Amino acid sequence: MWNEFRKFAVRGNVIDLAVGVIIGGAFGKIVSSLVNDIIMPLVGLILGGIDFSSLSWKVGEAEVKYGAFIQTVVDFLVIAFSIFLFVKLLNNLSERIKKQEEKKETAPTITKEQQLLTEIRDLLKKQKETT
Repeated sequence: MWNEFRKFAVRGNVIDLAVGVIIGGAFGKIVSSLVNDIIMPLVGLILGGIDFSSLSWKVGEAEVKYGAFIQTVVDFLVIAFSIFLFVKLLNNLSERIKKQEEKKETAPTITKEQQLLTEIRDLLKKQKETT
């Protein structure tokens, strides 16, 4: 059982996933800071100085913090849009590489014999034209 676990844990996919989760967590912190410290204050300023983080209403003893919810939704939208742009960039790069490879594969390769025959043909055409 230990050997199976070791094979599973050392496989490339698991390590890639772990790296992705760690970087995703750090990216989430950056985006949260972007939303909380830059975007939402500007949106609040545009809307007349509203501080979204303090928006709430009381229902009995409970406090519903809908401002924090709005910030979380904006946070999600920024993260989703950033990931969309990154994936789109990777797809475009992948398509360009694929097209370049297809061009290389579809380009006709001329052997030395064919090249020599083409040159002889062209020379013969020139001789006919001059005579």
